[in-house]
Amino acid sequence: MKKIIFIFLMASGSLFAQKKQKMSVLIDQQFHFAAEQYGVLKHNIASGEMPRTFNPATGKVVTSDTKWWCSGFYPGSLLYIYEYTKNPDIKAEAEKRLAILEKEKHYLGNHDLGFMMYCSFGNAYRLFHKAEDKATIDTSAMSLATRYRPSIESIQSWDSNELLKCPVIIDNMMNLEMLCWVSDNGGDKRFKEIAINHANTTLKTHFRADNSSYHLVDYDLKTGQIIKKITWQGLADSSAWARGQGWGLYGYTMMYRFTKDKNYLNQARKIAAFLINHPNLPADKIPYWDYNAPNTPTQYRDASAGALIASALLELGQYTGAKEKKLYVNTAETMLRSLASDKYRAKLGENGGFLLLHSVGHMPNKTEIDVPLTYADYYYLEALLRYKKWYL
Repeated sequence: MKKIIFIFLMASGSLFAQKKQKMSVLIDQQFHFAAEQYGVLKHNIASGEMPRTFNPATGKVVTSDTKWWCSGFYPGSLLYIYEYTKNPDIKAEAEKRLAILEKEKHYLGNHDLGFMMYCSFGNAYRLFHKAEDKATIDTSAMSLATRYRPSIESIQSWDSNELLKCPVIIDNMMNLEMLCWVSDNGGDKRFKEIAINHANTTLKTHFRADNSSYHLVDYDLKTGQIIKKITWQGLADSSAWARGQGWGLYGYTMMYRFTKDKNYLNQARKIAAFLINHPNLPADKIPYWDYNAPNTPTQYRDASAGALIASALLELGQYTGAKEKKLYVNTAETMLRSLASDKYRAKLGENGGFLLLHSVGHMPNKTEIDVPLTYADYYYLEALLRYKKWYL
């Protein structure tokens, strides 16, 4: 009997080692491919612009100025690629793009400073520890904090318009990371207080009984009351827009990292359960653009949501017991293997230079549908690095 148990344990250990080796090879292949592919992408972008997506109809990369909310993802992706490959050309391109982005530390137009400045300069400072990069992050946090509204204890996402008075979207959870980091690294302690207040308000107002999230909550700033709860990018006001669910999962996992508040950890676990156990989640774990979208072969998947959720699950696994950790890591691994497959990953020289295919930006607006998106690449690379760091 002891011999049988020993043989079983040896076999299990061997399978586990093989699995780790296969993921190690996959990750290595993806980063070396990324270095080559982003060598293609950089030649498709003018010096003062950032890549946004690729238009298959024209064969052209669609670019943006540095005020576009996605402007930080390209330099952030370059920095992730450099971190793994140490490719000097990749580093040089990252520094070139950081230089044109730096001025946006004073931007006050919306809540996206975290995406813009922390995904870029946050990674730069983590890797190179330049004082000027930290100063850029500190100033960016100060700019973001100007959008905090005490009457609702939240950061206003977009300015008011004829349709919305004070909109707060679930995406805003992602921008709290910069505020927390600055407070914890010598900056104004008020920034972290703002982040905590925002996270607590969102916890109370954005989530339904099944732990899915509304995309947008609109407030009356004078009374602090909620005017309406709607979607901007999802299928319906009551539906679970896939990337929005990912923002919530990532955001509360990250807030637990900074605060150790168990309420945030529990919320992240609840969101994860909703996403993993949803009957509409396909076998390859890459969700449809909305979890309530009709489950048909012609329905669009969202690789950006898959990459984002995979990255979040890998961090969540760091804070949970063995059984939950295994579920989160295995789910994320399936997602990464799917994204690395020919179904979702471009071939060298194709796709304008972007890594991933099949993301959905704004379905109701009929824009960026079934195309590459710069943030899909960013969270894919982040997830691969997290897997290597924590699980190999």
